[in-house]
Amino acid sequence: MTLLAVSDAVTSNLALTQLLDPMYLLQETWLKNAVLPAILAIVFIETGLLFPLLPGDSLLFTGGMLAAQENPVVSIWWLVPLVILTAFAGDQCAYWIGRKIGPAIFKKEDSRFFKKHYVTETHEFFEKHGPKTIILARFVPIVRTFMPVLAGVSQMSYRKYVAFDIVGAVLWGGGVTVIGYFLGNVPFIRDHVEAIFLLIVFVSILPAIITVGKKMLERRNAPAAPAQSGELAASANETH
Repeated sequence: MTLLAVSDAVTSNLALTQLLDPMYLLQETWLKNAVLPAILAIVFIETGLLFPLLPGDSLLFTGGMLAAQENPVVSIWWLVPLVILTAFAGDQCAYWIGRKIGPAIFKKEDSRFFKKHYVTETHEFFEKHGPKTIILARFVPIVRTFMPVLAGVSQMSYRKYVAFDIVGAVLWGGGVTVIGYFLGNVPFIRDHVEAIFLLIVFVSILPAIITVGKKMLERRNAPAAPAQSGELAASANETH
């Protein structure tokens, strides 16, 4: 039974690895016969339908790299503008999903895991830091899936949201694809594409790692400060 469980776990991990490997998806599966529609579908699902477990940055990089081949399976002149439009459409879908469920959340009573002030604070955050957050979120896996929804739930100004969402779609959808197109012709990159994918993922989640690390340190140091203040106050009383 133990060996069977291990075998099932290995099989599941292998399937997940293949799902996240854009080169495998676009070259080794039936998707190789429809590379452009496959890329667009994956981009829309990841950005618009709240399904984060799909290749994002690495998919666009691979698409650009495939477009740079001698006999490309997809034209870069079609790929870049369509990816930008699809990335924008996906975020718009997610934003309006958030706007739709937002009123119901505001009416929801406070519970152990939900407080109304969470939504209020999120709204204030987007009004203050939203523009740059919307753009940067594009380059962070998982975050780019849920950030538009949170913007919608918090009822961030749509005019402000859509303006910066266009910028984010161009920089992410077009930028990463173009980088793959030009760097895909470099032999070193072509021969070490898997390592490059890992580097892309690491760089993408690095800001999130740093943020989480800072919060963990703040929480760890927070109890120590009051304790030290109490000790100083006690020492002062003893002195007097």
